[in-house]
Amino acid sequence: MNGQETFVAVQKNHQGDIIGFKTSKGRVLSYRKALMEVENGAITGVHVVTEHDGEQYIRSNPDGDASNNLDQLPTFS
Repeated sequence: MNGQETFVAVQKNHQGDIIGFKTSKGRVLSYRKALMEVENGAITGVHVVTEHDGEQYIRSNPDGDASNNLDQLPTFS
């Protein structure tokens, strides 16, 4: 897992939806770019789910600890 990054902060729009991520290496990724990197295995601790409407979303891996859910990460602008 050497070289893999994690998400350390999120960027939200005015409605509170996550629109971007900051990684443990300081990179800032758009949601779409983050989706691609998660699917390619470059980001650890999260996975991609496809909802009934066909949209794909990034979700934290379940571990029973709500404090590390994506919505609980610090925000940045």
